[in-house]
Amino acid sequence: MTGEAADSVLFGCEELQRYAAALLAGGGFGRKQAEQTAEILVWANARGVDSHGVLRIPRYVEMVEAGAIDPRADPTIVARSGAISVLEAARAPGATAMVAAMQEAVEQAAKFGVGWCSARNITHAGAIGYYALQAAAKGFVGIVMTASGPLMAYQGSRGSAVSTNPLAIAVPSSGREPIVLDMSTSNVALGKVMAAKDAGKSIPPDWGVDEQGQPTTDPKKVATLTPLGGPKGSGLSLMIEILVSVLAGNPVIAPALSGKSAGRMNGLAIAVQVEAFGSSNRFAQDVAHLAQALKAVPLAAGTSSILMPGERGFAEAASRRVSGILLASGTVTRLAKLADRFGVGPPSPAK
Repeated sequence: MTGEAADSVLFGCEELQRYAAALLAGGGFGRKQAEQTAEILVWANARGVDSHGVLRIPRYVEMVEAGAIDPRADPTIVARSGAISVLEAARAPGATAMVAAMQEAVEQAAKFGVGWCSARNITHAGAIGYYALQAAAKGFVGIVMTASGPLMAYQGSRGSAVSTNPLAIAVPSSGREPIVLDMSTSNVALGKVMAAKDAGKSIPPDWGVDEQGQPTTDPKKVATLTPLGGPKGSGLSLMIEILVSVLAGNPVIAPALSGKSAGRMNGLAIAVQVEAFGSSNRFAQDVAHLAQALKAVPLAAGTSSILMPGERGFAEAASRRVSGILLASGTVTRLAKLADRFGVGPPSPAK
């Protein structure tokens, strides 16, 4: 492992999204599902979150071939009780399922003040901040969580016991982009280890451990990830499993650890109507004032500015929409193999 960046290729966002959708369609995704998934993957790449970008496509195709993803499934609301809805995704592409879940949550929040949509049997949903921002764009507070099988050590365990269950919260703000927190309960998302592998880079020793439970800087040797803040990250992951999976009657971790079931995944979309608390304009202004107050605090040595959650991503997206998205050569190669297989024309590199 050299730690040096490998050669990479620059692509325009629209061209990359076209290419991603074509590859997914070649892998069996329906047109709508392919376009939705491609949009979310490239959205992540544009924000600099390459771990949740187009490098995921080969794995998605493998999951379709293994029957883990039903690429043409149509998520359906199977129960409603007041503000609470249950959506059965039936292993639909994660993007399709979670877009539908947040749409349902927003519609219920408009009626009841809050909407809670549990999405059962989804598949990998990508960067979940995207779905929280769907709510914020309509003036609601958006909260999203997903839960999957063991990928991360529980505090004190040697191997995988819980998942990296992510949490995203987005709120509208006046005169600026929404504030959006999008975090994993592990020190780093598994996709970042994948990205380091594609780029031929070493990783920090606190990202993951090897089969003996020892820290490793080689992404190829990572057996499981480590929880954020030790017991804090593993405890938060556990509570997300309870809220997202157990409460929805579709537990993931306990069956996986007992060897009875594997591969399940669930999602949760919550929308909160700001108007239920008072003026939505005032709320957005107060959020903006809070951000301004924080940005005005004295800076620590070596810090150039105070950033709000999601701010770096919005700035990066604005830049990459103009300059293009840089993909690691390993990612480009893996996508090109799929393109050859499916007869998809390669994207034109950005100039």
